[in-house]
Amino acid sequence: MRLAILIPGFSAGPDDWCIPAQLSLARRLSAEAEVHVFPLRYPHHRQPYQVERITVHPLGGGETRGAARLALLTRAMAAVMREHRRRPFDVLHAMWADEPGFVAALVGGWLGIPTVVSLLGGELVALADIGYGGQLSLLNRGLVRVALRRAARVLVGSAYLRRLAAPYTPSERLICLPIGVNTDLFRPTPRSDEPAVHLRGAPALLHAASLTPVKDQTTLLRAVARIVPEFPTLHLHLLGGGPLDRPLQAMTQSLGIHNHVTFHGSIAHAAMPAYYRAADLCVLASRHEGQEFATLEAAACGRATVGTAVGLLPDLLPAPCVARPGDDEGLSAALRWALADPARLAHLHATARDVVLKSYTLEQSVANLHALYHQLSRT
Repeated sequence: MRLAILIPGFSAGPDDWCIPAQLSLARRLSAEAEVHVFPLRYPHHRQPYQVERITVHPLGGGETRGAARLALLTRAMAAVMREHRRRPFDVLHAMWADEPGFVAALVGGWLGIPTVVSLLGGELVALADIGYGGQLSLLNRGLVRVALRRAARVLVGSAYLRRLAAPYTPSERLICLPIGVNTDLFRPTPRSDEPAVHLRGAPALLHAASLTPVKDQTTLLRAVARIVPEFPTLHLHLLGGGPLDRPLQAMTQSLGIHNHVTFHGSIAHAAMPAYYRAADLCVLASRHEGQEFATLEAAACGRATVGTAVGLLPDLLPAPCVARPGDDEGLSAALRWALADPARLAHLHATARDVVLKSYTLEQSVANLHALYHQLSRT
């Protein structure tokens, strides 16, 4: 099996995680297939390189915008076709349906290669008030339509995303096949050489996401402010950096909860399991998620997540754990429900881990993908 993966960005080396779940997936796929990765935008160079068994062909698109995007897409098509002529690919798999999906769909059609497209981000949404979503751009809308119309299979990682994709793709070509979590790394017990993490607060809440508008930490902070009087020793720990760092810190002052919130900044991927295990509960307030890798990582470590009804969170836990996006009162009620009963919280943690082990491990994803690739390559 010779597989081409098209993706916006990929690790520049084994210690550069870039999109951690994608590096873990490519590593596992390369154990049974010859994997070639074509990152369109990152790294910012065009020199091919190896990451273990994975051959990477970067296109160096960087921050290319406007009409220059067409040149980038043309260059990506040429690179895939050139490598295919050297030795044919069996399957093209695009991670994200806009630029990668468009390139894979056209090249696959021209060369007769089966194409798989994974919806992973905001390709199908338009949140105009925060400038987020692929549907805000006329060009992106066109790229996505071509990708989803021409792909042999379209993969989604949640029932929420399946509903968004249904108008674009016939049901027989739409498959719920999430990217699973690496349970060797994300586990409820630490390795012997793993340093312990201690988080202030009882309860200690953990939020792991970039500080950007789509993650909607403003709703999260308002929800926390609502329940602090009932849980006076509660502390919220925000892991991740981003452009909203200073405004959010200022918001904690205006809400009077600055003594209940710590901004940790970016945390190394390998250190994340210790933070999940140190938390009493995880929380997300996103306006949109395709899948929510952080929720799976936390669950694999034995920690449930309360949050908004986007991504796969509604697939994992009962309705009282889920609130409408932007609803700080609903999110505070979900937090209150989870935290009020220690036995209930322990059951939520166990349920979340059981669901991950049953349906969301990386090993299961790789096995399902290989089965799909072989099925398509034989048709």
